[in-house]
Amino acid sequence: MDLAEGAWIQGFADRFNEVDHHLVVLGGRDVAEQERPWRPAAMAEFESDSDAPPGFNTVSLAGIGMTVRMLEPNDLSEPADWTSLVAHLEPWGNVPNPDSIASISTAVTDRGLIAELSAESEWSAEFLPWGSDGRFRARAKAAPEGSRVPFGGYSWDGTDLIIIRPKESLMTDAAQEVARALEADDMTAAEDELRMAGTVLGLYHVRAKVARTTPPDPSRWNARTQWLEETLRATFIWRARYSKDQPCTLSLGDVRLSDISGDSLRIGRPRLADALRTPTCEFPAMRDLASLVHDLSKIHHTSSTSLEMTPLRLALIDGWRSTAPEDWTSEEAFYSHRGGMAIWEYEQCLLDVLEATSNQSGAPEPAVTILLYVKAYQKRMFGNRTFGSLSMMAAFFGIVSLVNTFPPTLVEIPLPLAFIVASLLLMRTYKRLSPPPERPFTDLGR
Repeated sequence: MDLAEGAWIQGFADRFNEVDHHLVVLGGRDVAEQERPWRPAAMAEFESDSDAPPGFNTVSLAGIGMTVRMLEPNDLSEPADWTSLVAHLEPWGNVPNPDSIASISTAVTDRGLIAELSAESEWSAEFLPWGSDGRFRARAKAAPEGSRVPFGGYSWDGTDLIIIRPKESLMTDAAQEVARALEADDMTAAEDELRMAGTVLGLYHVRAKVARTTPPDPSRWNARTQWLEETLRATFIWRARYSKDQPCTLSLGDVRLSDISGDSLRIGRPRLADALRTPTCEFPAMRDLASLVHDLSKIHHTSSTSLEMTPLRLALIDGWRSTAPEDWTSEEAFYSHRGGMAIWEYEQCLLDVLEATSNQSGAPEPAVTILLYVKAYQKRMFGNRTFGSLSMMAAFFGIVSLVNTFPPTLVEIPLPLAFIVASLLLMRTYKRLSPPPERPFTDLGR
């Protein structure tokens, strides 16, 4: 760790102290708010004049460089409360008849309230305190058969506030299976589970490609990364040109190994980071893969395993490449010199830090440790550009030599030909030096 990187970590810790002071000034949090784990703990509430549908309360929170607006339901202790709540919302898809609800119970999660509804059948109503990007219906329609998707929901003013799905029975998921294999140091079992998880994600992206594909949006992607870096006062900057093989699609945004069970994918709710920095663009399938790979890093970090990360990441990536659209899994799409998967994994780390800042929950691992290696990773890629520059120079001299001697004689041909061959060899070397996606930052950044 160099001095600059260490200073950034110290600055990250100092930000929590600043947030503490900010909360004292604004009066802190009451007991009721502590029962709402979806609220960023280090952000203070301020008065808001925003509209809310009947039965909901508008909550506006502010922190250092961040604001977030939420819509939270009022009391839901009786079936009549549910009937009153949804009366002014717009239903979509398959939702239970409000008058048929016999009983209701609630549970809290860090992504919002969940109401368990008993009617002719059992339902789960998942509240979206910070809304969504409005694509739940499109994702549900694009998901492969057997996926666990919302059957319907309720929206207000164009924003999804509630999604409805049949109550799910308890089942083991890929996160549990991978964690179990890691604890047992069973590489074969871990790779098999990760390969299956990647395969399931790839099958979704096949359907997503048919449903919606638009050109890459590098300017907005880079602007988003810039905002994250500036807000977190990061000591590093990363911009990429991005490959044409990373078009925008109906990406999931946030996907975890816990969302995959066997060959089934669960379409879940957005993460807090999507409220702290509302997406203003669409994203490629590569971002979903990076989210899944980063989730693997979290599971690996919390385990006591001796298994190396590289083969685990490779199994997950290979599983995705085996089923995802061929052009989205090309070498060009993974080309790290143009961003590849690496820059999306970098974004996942920044999002973890952003959420930790808003929650005053301490430096998140392994995100902070991974970020410590970003500068070294970038330095290696910058060094690789020497070969790219030499390749362009050799090609230039080769072309100039041909032009100046055109039409060349047999004696004059070897020199420009040598320059052109050298250019091709240097470019091949440059591309070969691109960091492979299966190697983690902590390995390549040493």
